[in-house]
Amino acid sequence: MNLFSFVECAERTQSLKALFDLLVSCTSEEGFTEVAYGAITFSEPLRLPGCPPPLVAMKVPPEWCQRYLERKYYTLDPMVRRTPMFAGPFLWDELAKEHRLQACEQRVLREAREAGLKNGVSVPLFGLSGRISVMSFASRFDDADPQRNVKHLNALAWQFHTAFAEIARPSDSGSNRVSLSEREKDCLRWVAEGKSSREIGKILNVSENTVNFHMKNAIRRLGTANRTHGLVKAIRLGLIEFAEPALATPIVA
Repeated sequence: MNLFSFVECAERTQSLKALFDLLVSCTSEEGFTEVAYGAITFSEPLRLPGCPPPLVAMKVPPEWCQRYLERKYYTLDPMVRRTPMFAGPFLWDELAKEHRLQACEQRVLREAREAGLKNGVSVPLFGLSGRISVMSFASRFDDADPQRNVKHLNALAWQFHTAFAEIARPSDSGSNRVSLSEREKDCLRWVAEGKSSREIGKILNVSENTVNFHMKNAIRRLGTANRTHGLVKAIRLGLIEFAEPALATPIVA
């Protein structure tokens, strides 16, 4: 399922469980069957049963879930503790190699792998007032390739994050009508095709700085954290439309 189809299906639900089940079904097609979503720097009132803060929703092997919750591993989990350090997606293996993790953090990573959570990738998700959330994906398969799928997982994580915000805080949605200029819409459409600012500039016959200017304006108008977040919100608001094949190319942040 590509992002366009995910957006279309996500718009039809006002249930956290249904939205999360949709996400798990979608990522499972890529081999990433284990998924967790948590609110790190604030307390989210809406969460699935059995998920203590900061967890909001989690689908992992039952034995690992029980151990993770009973031992309060969410207070030690490096994917939770280290997320504020990153501006974009990070692979669990790279986290262990490039950062000096504490012994307790190494233990959580080791036990997670032993429980069947392999080839993990986590996506930092940012919101208003310094809010930080995280979405983590893992596979039961040794040959799963998080590097190859990271752009698609990143886009899905941001779309889930945006859709969940509307479910959790429905009174906030639709209070202000967002509008974008035609040039801002053009830039977002080419972002959906995986184009960089330099490539978009050549296509639109403008400078790279001009593209970045329009992108920053679009992100500000949409109240989003980056261009991926801006793209998925613009799609949800019906501000940009295109043929479904246009989203077959992975989306870049």
